Amino acid sequence: IGEQVLLKCSFKSSSPISERLTVDWTYRPLTGGQMETIFHYQSVPYPTTVGKFKDRISWAGNVANGDASIAIQNPVMSDNGTFICSVKNPPDV
Repeated sequence: IGEQVLLKCSFKSSSPISERLTVDWTYRPLTGGQMETIFHYQSVPYPTTVGKFKDRISWAGNVANGDASIAIQNPVMSDNGTFICSVKNPPDV
């Protein structure tokens, strides 16, 4: 609570890393409900501009090293839920 939390995500790809690589982070609250995209990366980070994580997510990864991690500032108990990291590096998915 109140500190920065790092959500780790690592990946390996059989294809060379290119500007077509994308990272998507989605979130579903512990109470269930709709999955929502909270972060997108393609060459540059695109944190969400709406919802409970607005202005609280930052890119902590380095795709050249197989790292697609993000950081969440000022976490609260209601942030608890399922976070899913999805990396696509065409043609490798």
